[in-house]
Amino acid sequence: MSHNGILLRIKGKVQGVGFRPVVWQLAHELGLTGDVSNNGAGVEVRLRCDDAGIFIRRLRQACPPLAEIHSIETLPWRWDEAPAGFTILPSGGGGMSTQVVPDAATCDACLAELNDPADRRFHYPFINCTHCGPRFTLIRRMPYDRPNTAMDAFPLCPRCLAEYQNPADRRFHAQPNACPDCGPRVWLSDRDGKELSGGDDAVNSAAERLLAGEIVAIKGLGGFHLACDAANPAAVAKLRRRKRRPSKPLAVMMPDIHWLRRCADPVSDALIALLRSPAAPIVLIPQPGMATVSASGPVVLGEPVKPGSVAGYPDGKQEQALCSLIAPGLHEIGVMLPSNPLQHLLLQRVGRPLVMTSGNLNGRPPALDNARALADLSAIADSWLLHDRDILQRADDSLVRLAGDKVEMLRRSRGYVPDALPLPPGFEQCPPVLAMGSDLKNTFCLLRDGQAILSQHLGDLADEGIRQQQQRALSLFSAIWNFIPDRIAVDAHPGYLSRRWGATLAEELGLPCVTVLHHHAHIIACLAEHGWGRNAGPVIGLALDGLGFGRELSGDPADLSSNLPGDDPGALWGGECLKVDYLGCEWLGGLPAVPLPGGDMAARQPWRNLLAQWLRFVPGWRDLPEAEAIPPALGEPLARAVARGINAPEASSTGRLFDAVAAALGLCPREISWEGEAACRLEALAWEAVSVRMADIPVTVPLLDNRLDLAVFWRQWLAWRAEPPLRAYGFHLALARGFAALARQAARREGIDTIVLSGGVLHNRLFKELLLQELGGLRVLAPARLPAGDGGLALGQALIAAAVSL
Repeated sequence: MSHNGILLRIKGKVQGVGFRPVVWQLAHELGLTGDVSNNGAGVEVRLRCDDAGIFIRRLRQACPPLAEIHSIETLPWRWDEAPAGFTILPSGGGGMSTQVVPDAATCDACLAELNDPADRRFHYPFINCTHCGPRFTLIRRMPYDRPNTAMDAFPLCPRCLAEYQNPADRRFHAQPNACPDCGPRVWLSDRDGKELSGGDDAVNSAAERLLAGEIVAIKGLGGFHLACDAANPAAVAKLRRRKRRPSKPLAVMMPDIHWLRRCADPVSDALIALLRSPAAPIVLIPQPGMATVSASGPVVLGEPVKPGSVAGYPDGKQEQALCSLIAPGLHEIGVMLPSNPLQHLLLQRVGRPLVMTSGNLNGRPPALDNARALADLSAIADSWLLHDRDILQRADDSLVRLAGDKVEMLRRSRGYVPDALPLPPGFEQCPPVLAMGSDLKNTFCLLRDGQAILSQHLGDLADEGIRQQQQRALSLFSAIWNFIPDRIAVDAHPGYLSRRWGATLAEELGLPCVTVLHHHAHIIACLAEHGWGRNAGPVIGLALDGLGFGRELSGDPADLSSNLPGDDPGALWGGECLKVDYLGCEWLGGLPAVPLPGGDMAARQPWRNLLAQWLRFVPGWRDLPEAEAIPPALGEPLARAVARGINAPEASSTGRLFDAVAAALGLCPREISWEGEAACRLEALAWEAVSVRMADIPVTVPLLDNRLDLAVFWRQWLAWRAEPPLRAYGFHLALARGFAALARQAARREGIDTIVLSGGVLHNRLFKELLLQELGGLRVLAPARLPAGDGGLALGQALIAAAVSL
């Protein structure tokens, strides 16, 4: 005899988040019998009832904090035997369509237990529950069960097992569940790997060393941090010197919101909510006037801590302020709160802000295991705070900016990856696509089952270690989602490593390889984020960045090439106005192409871009006072090489234009030490003049047909002998007005009212705000959930490749 019932197939973020216990509790509350189980597709609930409407409504209301229900499919079910109660079944297999959950910051309940002397997990640095803790960084395969994670090395003790098996417990099927009796342990090590102390003593000793001015390498969830006292200039200078990071900004971890209020102004409710969110990202906020703490005047890189001083301060005096070396010359600082129990314990002991920067050699990938950290960081750290839980997936701190109550993603990783993004209307039946992304700020993307799954930020593929991490991540993503691509999308640049690997993989698998224009992908990624349908029509795109390939040279019919005008603007783009839809990218105008003297060297030495701009647009430039920025011994030979076309490819690069203006104002060294340094210093200077009336700016970047006229700009700007902050601001405003006028002209001519902004230059907050202001009255879409730079590029590549097949 069969019995009527209902089967619910629930998809979304429903595994590893306490979803089945909520189902179990709700079924008991409503007096329903049946069962619930995980499988590759999500969660299945079988109920003995005729109508599950009340159950579904209550389930949506009771959804756990980290869970998200994307769909519930209701199907009839027949029971051969009527269930006597409601049970939780072992996980099953099946096609993988559920979402893996990102790591989540320590919840309030676990934090309370962490600091409760009566609790058995008092000061245990790996406390977690179904509402918090590591997820993505622990997983080997799906379904998300303990044997498929790094926790398989730690058998549960009887007390933890009882919690794990009790549906009414907060730790029911919390896969990282552990305690001091059965879980991972922490210890402090010297550079030879010798254990100095363990457990709580290790955390105490690490805190003492930090307060004494030492640098400590700390193993986290998705990698290592290098930490030092953020208020100690000698310690920060030592970290910069050892890491060979002379000026790139450093992130600061605050012990709590109270400390944040002492170091930042204002502190809004939106900022507090973002810092305390499960993602717990680094948040860029405006840098207030902070006290300069110095042992003896300005700290010079290479200056040792003075003998006899306490924590690097003279006479033992410890000022409670952030060191001015945290983000020198910039208008923003990156702040965060502790996101895991070990960080909470350490910050509580230190009682002051700590620098928390990535645990790697400059230009190398972050270390992921103890042996690599001891080897790679031996010349940087003084001691190592280690543990024995493996990191299976790298996850850097995510970086966002908060402007008002709006969040802008700058680096998408821990806390956000691997959250899936829904595809726009019209892509429901698209084939599975693998997109390889760009060579810088690399991420890759899997397109499958109506979702886009972007990898974590990986970095520059020119580094062998980054390439290896990318390949491991791609293998894991493919295994987790049982992913087999139908086609592979790559950037059109023939020299990109990502393109070569994608083409090789496509050849090995016998798949089509679709090459996609760099800036086409930028605009499409933004359109996808905003749900722009496949058949919703074209938009006007402003794609503004450092460099990208503007056309494909192979002639392969599978390639997607731009419609270039008759006076071909050049293969290297970076400041373009485009007419874009999912299938096409037509060039409508932009910056004029200017040589890149020395090729790639122009991105590292801003004065080269100033020379190129002046050679093209400024007669008599050698007589200008700003010409001091160009080294005479190098500038003249380089000018001759440019004139002869030797290693001077032309590019319409917005990023290099920013570099040129920064060099003219003397804001950057002859060779910068980190990408974007010159432009960031230029923006910081410009913020000092934001209160000026617009009518007082006698500088323009007018249109000359469909190009921005840089000859007029340079003539006006060089003749304007205002103070440097005003000149920096004037450049930002004039360029924003120029691009806005270009976009408006194109929109009128094409009969389009939607403008889409993308490219790394959009991470310049001042320029973006001015551009949005100048585009008032038009519908403007800009990236927010994904980076405007190359970190979001793979999504655009994937959708363009998918659109070709539909």
